[in-house]
Amino acid sequence: MAKDKEQFVNQIADIETDFPRWYTDVVLKTKLVDYGPVKGTMVIRPYGYAIWENIQKELDKRFKATGHQNAYFPLLIPYSFMTREAEHVEGFAPEVAVVTVGGGETLAEPLVIRPTSETIIGEMYSKWLQSYRDLPILINQWANVVRWEKTTRPFLRTSEFLWQEGHTVHATEEEAMEETMKMLGVYKEFAETCLAIPVFTGRKTEKEKFAGAVATFGMEAMMHDGKSLQAGTSHYLGQNFAKAFDIQFLDKDGTHKYGYTTSWGVSTRLIGALIMSHGDARGLILPPVVAPIQAIIVPIAAKKEGVLEATAKLKADLLAAGIRADADVSDNSPGWKFNEWEMKGVPLRIELGPRDIEAGKMVLVRRDTHEKKEVSLENAAQTVQELLKEIQSNLLALARERKEKRVVTEDSVDGILKGVEGGNFVKAGWCGCRECEDKIKELTAASARVIVEDEHAETCACCGKKAKHVVLFARAY
Repeated sequence: MAKDKEQFVNQIADIETDFPRWYTDVVLKTKLVDYGPVKGTMVIRPYGYAIWENIQKELDKRFKATGHQNAYFPLLIPYSFMTREAEHVEGFAPEVAVVTVGGGETLAEPLVIRPTSETIIGEMYSKWLQSYRDLPILINQWANVVRWEKTTRPFLRTSEFLWQEGHTVHATEEEAMEETMKMLGVYKEFAETCLAIPVFTGRKTEKEKFAGAVATFGMEAMMHDGKSLQAGTSHYLGQNFAKAFDIQFLDKDGTHKYGYTTSWGVSTRLIGALIMSHGDARGLILPPVVAPIQAIIVPIAAKKEGVLEATAKLKADLLAAGIRADADVSDNSPGWKFNEWEMKGVPLRIELGPRDIEAGKMVLVRRDTHEKKEVSLENAAQTVQELLKEIQSNLLALARERKEKRVVTEDSVDGILKGVEGGNFVKAGWCGCRECEDKIKELTAASARVIVEDEHAETCACCGKKAKHVVLFARAY
């Protein structure tokens, strides 16, 4: 075991002493991504994209089950659209990429490369919405966006990334708020069920809310190093964009009214969350639900008679049962294959050699616990399916245990600093004033992640005045 660990450490940085380098090593060496030729961009390689496809599949069926339809809107947005909602343009201005030349000629109006789609979708909704009978409008888009980031890191923050963004219109404030919270709940269920990541959800402070929203609700995930990653957001936009883009409908009473809109989204940042939540000294650990390969078969003494044939049959049986299985029949040594597939985070390794075949058995090795056991080849698919479910459940249980252990309550700025430096999330009272929120961040490098509902504190950790909210503070990516 010590020798194996040493081999891994030689390939990737130590997760405990240099987590940022560990992350970079893992995403590159497992061939999830490569750096694009334009600074701040990434090339998502097949193994990484397969994870995104599985995320898409799981989320898409949840969106459709809640009545949403997929559509696609233009990448290029007239610059004037961005200026119609004052908060929105101010919030996104530093990150906007602008096209001024097309076809060799200066454009009459500059075009913004989509940083988000509230404006272009709002323009279209103003044309499509006529009557209360057209409501609600429930549309989702799978797309790419560009935000000109100064500091980038693959999956976590890049100048271009893939995401989904839902955009809906409703007749009433109540219906729009119900949609906002419903989709936040969809994200939370997906994160825990599919990604095995328990999350904190709640309302964002005014400082942290989406530009142009009335209220933003976030989903925060705890990473291995105790930092928070914003894994998804759901925004109640009120009538801000409806008024800016004239999204009106003729109501039952014969009067024209503005609709109430929402938007919500997650991105390829979720892959970063997977890496940093479950990974260990050996590399990736992928939850079976989204793993591109759920079970890898490694033949032992592959040149001996019958081994490759048995390997092919087992692979076919697993595939037929709906298991994403593959077999490594390369001429690399078994030890090399073990290292490679463990680093890639494949949930289950199956070893199959002449003695195993003769005995009608196979050896199963779990990626999450490294537990190794010999089982019968009979009903192999069922055995593998059951074990994959166990691995999925265990990863969630381990993440929940970490989440519960590393949340502390403090009542001072010094306490918040001590907590976050110890790799924890910190609950603390907050008076609700922007000055205190800014000061806490200045002195601790921790930001307000979400407001904690149904919890109370006597005083603000910063100013000592009466607390209005309990806030979850953490250092964040």
